[in-house]
Amino acid sequence: MSIPSRPLPASALSRSRRALRAGHACRQRGFSLIEIMVVVVIMGILAALVVPNLLDRPDQARAVAARQDIASIAQALKLYRLDNGRYPSSEQGLRALVERPANGANNWRNYLERLPNDPWGQPYQYLSPGVHGEFDVFSLGADSQPGGDGADADIGSWML
Repeated sequence: MSIPSRPLPASALSRSRRALRAGHACRQRGFSLIEIMVVVVIMGILAALVVPNLLDRPDQARAVAARQDIASIAQALKLYRLDNGRYPSSEQGLRALVERPANGANNWRNYLERLPNDPWGQPYQYLSPGVHGEFDVFSLGADSQPGGDGADADIGSWML
């Protein structure tokens, strides 16, 4: 035998709906510990992937700046050779691009406004004749020592 179901009066129905909504709202006010832990783990994974890439950027920027400086100096040296028939000697150095050398350069001009230092604050090195070509212009890198890896690696005109 089944009991006939009667519909609830409207006032009772609206009270039960309000009670359900109120209870549901009470349970959803904050985050559970599990939800917070999941978010923290995801943020940790993202940080582990992104931070090493960001920390390497300054070293990459310095290497790019050094290559650009070396390319500019190499162009100035080529202009010097066109005007004077030879590159400045190692003794004259890169200073011959901003000041008239005491001996030689009859058709000298000002080839650079100023002689830049490398991004690590050291002067660029110059050899003529060079080990790798007619001349070598290079930076010794962050450690200011020949050789090295990464940020300490030498950057030279032969790499352009």
